[in-house]
Amino acid sequence: MSVTHQQVLEKLAGVTSPRGVALTNANVLSPITVSDGKVFFSINVDAAEARAWESVRAQAESAVRAIPGVTAAMIALTAERKPGSSSPPPHRHAAGGGVPPASAHRPPQGAPSPMSRQAEIPGIAAVIAVASGKGGVGKSTTALNLALGLRDVGLRVGLLDADIYGPSIPRLTGIREKPALNDDKKMIPISRFGLSIMSIGFLVEEDTAMIWRGPMVMSAITQMLRDVAWGALDVLVVDMPPGTGDAQLTLAQNVPLKGAIIVSTPQDLSLIDARRGLAMFRKVNVPVLGIVENMSYFQCPHCGTRSDIFGHGGARHEAERLGVPFLGEIPLHMAIRTTSDSGNPVVESEPDGPHAAIYRAIGAKVRDQLRGVIAAA
Repeated sequence: MSVTHQQVLEKLAGVTSPRGVALTNANVLSPITVSDGKVFFSINVDAAEARAWESVRAQAESAVRAIPGVTAAMIALTAERKPGSSSPPPHRHAAGGGVPPASAHRPPQGAPSPMSRQAEIPGIAAVIAVASGKGGVGKSTTALNLALGLRDVGLRVGLLDADIYGPSIPRLTGIREKPALNDDKKMIPISRFGLSIMSIGFLVEEDTAMIWRGPMVMSAITQMLRDVAWGALDVLVVDMPPGTGDAQLTLAQNVPLKGAIIVSTPQDLSLIDARRGLAMFRKVNVPVLGIVENMSYFQCPHCGTRSDIFGHGGARHEAERLGVPFLGEIPLHMAIRTTSDSGNPVVESEPDGPHAAIYRAIGAKVRDQLRGVIAAA
């Protein structure tokens, strides 16, 4: 059954704002996207009223999900301060993408710390982030194969694709199906390769432009953490967007992260950005589990000659300099690229190969660092 905009508007007309105005008349709705049974929109309000609107957002989401034919609904509550507000403005990064000073994360005196909103996700022993200071370093491929490596060393593993603007996990896993809802109206993650997997890319078409403002990104990530029936997991691996922005802060403020892994290439430019990512996690008191050097070297499959295309050893030296573990070197190899493009990652498709062994070794190092957390849970 095809869902129409009119059906969505009719349902939303029955939801009222905190002032008793029908949602469709409250001048707070963004354009509504309806595609193949999936509905997306945001409710945009003043930050001072955000707490009162959260119940309205939940009512709107329940109303939309009740429409016959709706398979998924994501309604984001976005809040911005009006010009002239006496409250401090929302944080903006300085030019150049550097990490903001610690004072930027410090709440006003007497206000609750943003970290006070942290809450464990029931059933999940440890949530870890795989991050990079910049794009193009192979972070998503590393996150997926690391998750498979953790699976191979005996853990129950989930994978959350939180790269809202460029979700890669659907292509890397070959997943084309859409998540179903359970009786509690929570999304059921897709099971593939022995992993429980969720991505915003499962809910939108691959070529859809995700033109989302910061608060919408934060709301979407929170929903994918909280409104998914993850079940019992030892580790949830979160593939983060590149950089040091809203998504990273949202994750750190919502769940007590047990650690972060930084992915970098050996070249100096990538390492500069990796330092920023590492510094950001340290500022929000997230342990850094280590650095992975991706595209570490290229070995010709025909003659065996090794070439250090992007340099070599930079990430190892950086890890030693910063006093964090160095987790391993992953080569630039055609097998990793072709298996990723085909949706059949190398740890799964070539389990006895040298590349799978590297990812499993990295997974074992991560498991060993998390052993106490998992055992306690």
